[in-house]
Amino acid sequence: MAQYRVGRLQQEIQREVNDLLLKEVRDPRVKGVTITGVDVTGDLQQATIFYSILSDKKSDEESTQKGLDKATGMIRSGLGARLRNVYKTPEIHFELDDSIQYGSKIDQLINKLQREDK
Repeated sequence: MAQYRVGRLQQEIQREVNDLLLKEVRDPRVKGVTITGVDVTGDLQQATIFYSILSDKKSDEESTQKGLDKATGMIRSGLGARLRNVYKTPEIHFELDDSIQYGSKIDQLINKLQREDK
């Protein structure tokens, strides 16, 4: 039962943070950010929010992280207003999800191997 609640809360946080980033955060550093997942601790006190961006540049990754760090308080208060069945809004932390970049790199390597075989 508790696992079901954590999973449901993760989905709800992901949906609401995406909505907040689109509609309320005006910082240009966070434009184009996609929330890819949320990991909430078992006691529902902390949430790690994974995001991805379209750019591979290290400078873009750093500026996006700074923008998200600056908007964390506003996003958390927005979550507090939107989440219904939570006694305390979890502390949030943003982390870059490099699985998409890793998948892209693997795809490029496979394509390179296929070209070399021909």
